Amino acid sequence: EEITFEIARHVAILSEKYRIPFIFKASYRKANRSKIDSFSGIGDLKALRILSDAGKQFSVPVITDIHNPDEAAMAAEFADVLQIPAFLCRQTDLLIAAAKTDKWINIKKGQFLSGESMKFAVDKVRDSGNENIMLTDRGNMYGYQDLIVDFRNIPIMQKNRVPVIMDITHSLQQPNQEQGVSGGRPEMIETIGKAAISVGADGIFIETHPDPSVAKSDGANMLKLDGLEGLLIRLLALRNTINSF
Repeated sequence: EEITFEIARHVAILSEKYRIPFIFKASYRKANRSKIDSFSGIGDLKALRILSDAGKQFSVPVITDIHNPDEAAMAAEFADVLQIPAFLCRQTDLLIAAAKTDKWINIKKGQFLSGESMKFAVDKVRDSGNENIMLTDRGNMYGYQDLIVDFRNIPIMQKNRVPVIMDITHSLQQPNQEQGVSGGRPEMIETIGKAAISVGADGIFIETHPDPSVAKSDGANMLKLDGLEGLLIRLLALRNTINSF
């Protein structure tokens, strides 16, 4: 709860200061872990309540992942937006269950899919009666231990008439490391962010933590929390420049 509130408070202040719409993201359970002894959570309901409380405390919407159809209704009681993880973006039952909550649904593009292929994920949610859809790119697998971002996917996915977000931290993961913990290249976060803004991304997804070295998940590709404001200032300046043309 302490670290959740610290991060939410910090980003909420920046959101208000720079007038950037902000959705606070945290996973109530990390289901996709390389090793059986990797940290996965503190209990679903306990974690969901912390997430919900953070949203109420700082007056921001919250988003969290779901992993199977049975979780959709439960998570929807606490979160404003439900996220479909990249590895699960083709799971029809999961997409339909999420759609039926009438919440906004953020579908992360699979590392194994093209931007064009995400049309079918969008169709599954729309055909289930829900038009509240976002898509998020997080790179494509490049060999066994790296990801590469194809920025053509942003305008391609926007053809579905949905907002398209660029995940500028997960896209820098280096998965499948021998030690069972993903590596990353956080020094490239700003590069990916600037490129995404330049080609018209509707938003950015950022993992951030006061001390990524002790983060329970994905620390190797996180942005240090005290570096967030400077990054946002530079990305806003770039976006304003582009919008002025």
